Amino acid sequence: MNHDAYDNAYIAGILNSVKTIAMVGASANDVRPSYFVLKYLLGKGFSVFPINPGQAGKEILGRMTSARLADVPEPIDMVDV
Repeated sequence: MNHDAYDNAYIAGILNSVKTIAMVGASANDVRPSYFVLKYLLGKGFSVFPINPGQAGKEILGRMTSARLADVPEPIDMVDV
């Protein structure tokens, strides 16, 4: 699949419709890129559910971490891997 075929307006339309994001591989380590992405998304007002089996039941940036996508308690609009 060639992702270059999607113009910016199309991608912006998708992102503007997203409210809930599941973030697979979210890290509690504040030097990891996934930590910065999680912090950024939360700062932009998204409802983000961290997914990390090793951190399940613990909070990352105030959000409870789940072990798997099926454990997220509400519908997910987008999955960040």
